Amino acid sequence: MHIEIDKNVCIGAGQCALTAPGVFTQDDDGFSMLIPGREDGAGDPNVREAARACPVGAITVTDSATAEAEAEAEA
Repeated sequence: MHIEIDKNVCIGAGQCALTAPGVFTQDDDGFSMLIPGREDGAGDPNVREAARACPVGAITVTDSATAEAEAEAEA
């Protein structure tokens, strides 16, 4: 699993941290960030729901194979 947070879109609503607190947290300014070491979702079944709960769609979750293919296509 690959998780991306668009910092330019995030408004700090905190829904991700409420939905999947083992993966998401908020920085000192209240914006979403991944907990260090949890960048792969840590097997948390709530990660995709956390992305859906984001009111501005700042979180993108892709499976690892898709993320690798996209990275190769960009190279």
